Amino acid sequence: MTRIFVLTNHKGGVGKSTSATTIAFGITSLLRHTGATHGRVLLIDTDSQGHATLVTTGRNDFGAENSLYAVLSAERATAAQTLAQCIVPSTWDEHLHVLPASAMLEGAERELMRVAGAPYRLADPLSKIAAHYAAIVIDTRPSFSLMTEMGLIAATDAIVPVEPRYLETVGLMSVISKINDIREGWRHPHLRISGILVTKMDSRIRGHHHLLNELKTHPVLGKLLIGVIPANEAVSYAHHSHQSLFSYDPKAPASKAYAQLVSMLVRQMTKGGA
Repeated sequence: MTRIFVLTNHKGGVGKSTSATTIAFGITSLLRHTGATHGRVLLIDTDSQGHATLVTTGRNDFGAENSLYAVLSAERATAAQTLAQCIVPSTWDEHLHVLPASAMLEGAERELMRVAGAPYRLADPLSKIAAHYAAIVIDTRPSFSLMTEMGLIAATDAIVPVEPRYLETVGLMSVISKINDIREGWRHPHLRISGILVTKMDSRIRGHHHLLNELKTHPVLGKLLIGVIPANEAVSYAHHSHQSLFSYDPKAPASKAYAQLVSMLVRQMTKGGA
């Protein structure tokens, strides 16, 4: 089974798009480095703001006929074909493909709200083409909207990015509970919580260390910690130039931290383990 990673949190500005794009590119690069014969990765942008689309394709002009919106609007019988036709190559790597977002996704949620089976409008067509990819990464909007629900139902692994200032136990437990509700409520046993990814960690701020230590010692959340990404200006510079963080500055602290995370994810993929 192709591993499908969804980056989700109801907070904005916690590094979901940065993490999604960096993980997707990192998996692509690492698979090539290891000589994998099946090394293509698909990045799906479900956020109407389209940040992940813009930085990986250099475009933000996708519309009704060439984006995720077209897939969600298509007849079920042709949705998989529509999805395949909407995928575009990224400018970062020929093996990193993108299903772009569109500003029209904002309206798509309203249009689909009363449509039977709407939460499966991404999962169903994606299941028909998933085998063509070694991994799929889904970026979501900062809310548990219908669009985010679609991403979770399509996924096998949920990763929760969070800033140190948002490391409150109650808030994180709420996110975990929501993911579990979707897994159980929609009978999606393949969805699991792969971990919590702490982003924008500033070692100079005492409060960041305090909150991180609280997370590490929490009986439930502590076991879910999969990485700590340091605050790093290279991230902003890479975004501004529409480059991958790894390409812009592979020696940056954030690049090294993401590289460790990607290595762990690829090991899990190749072993088929948790």
